[in-house]
Amino acid sequence: MKVRAPSSSSRYFEVKGLMREGGLHTICEEARCPNIGECWGRGTATFQILGDTCTRACRYCYVHSGKPDGPPDPLEPLRLAQAAAQMKLSHVVVTSVDRDDLPDRGAAHYAATIRAIKRKLPAAKVEILTPDFLDVEEEALGTVLAAQPEVFNHNIETVRRLHARMRGAKASYDKALWLLERAKEVADYPVLTKSGIIVGLGETNDEVVDTMRDLRAHGVDVVTIGQYLQPSPKHAQIDRWVHPDEFRWFREQGEKLGFGSVFSGPLVRSSYRADEQRHAAETSRGAVAY
Repeated sequence: MKVRAPSSSSRYFEVKGLMREGGLHTICEEARCPNIGECWGRGTATFQILGDTCTRACRYCYVHSGKPDGPPDPLEPLRLAQAAAQMKLSHVVVTSVDRDDLPDRGAAHYAATIRAIKRKLPAAKVEILTPDFLDVEEEALGTVLAAQPEVFNHNIETVRRLHARMRGAKASYDKALWLLERAKEVADYPVLTKSGIIVGLGETNDEVVDTMRDLRAHGVDVVTIGQYLQPSPKHAQIDRWVHPDEFRWFREQGEKLGFGSVFSGPLVRSSYRADEQRHAAETSRGAVAY
């Protein structure tokens, strides 16, 4: 697997400069995403709010875990919206670390960020990739969806059999499904729901299809499937390299299940070409593979 290094003719260094000037975090950097050169080169990025320290420690994730240092920065939503405007984004993707230390798990900060983006970029679509809002799910969904993001994403990450081992005791496969289904019930507008699966952690292909079937049964519109890449020696080992033919097969199975959009490929990540994922689902063009 190879990716192109950033070139001086791309927008990579412009985006990097904006992140530094705004004191902003991106999941592109924090999670060591292999697509950072391509995405930043296109002038896009996935913003990470609520700091750089996660209160969880998933076995596949490189984001720093521990005890966050203080409350969320109240000015972060404004700085993020300003950066998105300078980047001239038409589709803004926002994710976060888990903040189990906060009473609302960061829901109000999400809502403030969505509102700030919509004020600064009224024509832009907003996609959020949220944590599970442990123990305050109903209240958090109400807070976040009142700000009306166009896409609500919560990644199920892996198959039922491996879920607790990879994500820890706090996470729940069934709660993830419930959160995705409940989002559509809470929203008083037609929100798209989305989820992502990592392969290469020890699952079987049939289990991946079973997971897609579960997601579709809970009304999920968009699914992404990508290869796990071990970010460091202390993280979960790669169980297998999934062949491109298998990724195409996943896409075909997802299409048969009725997803509006399926992005399936080795380097696919949840926010990879997220604008195209949304557009495919909205226009029912079917599944797409990269």
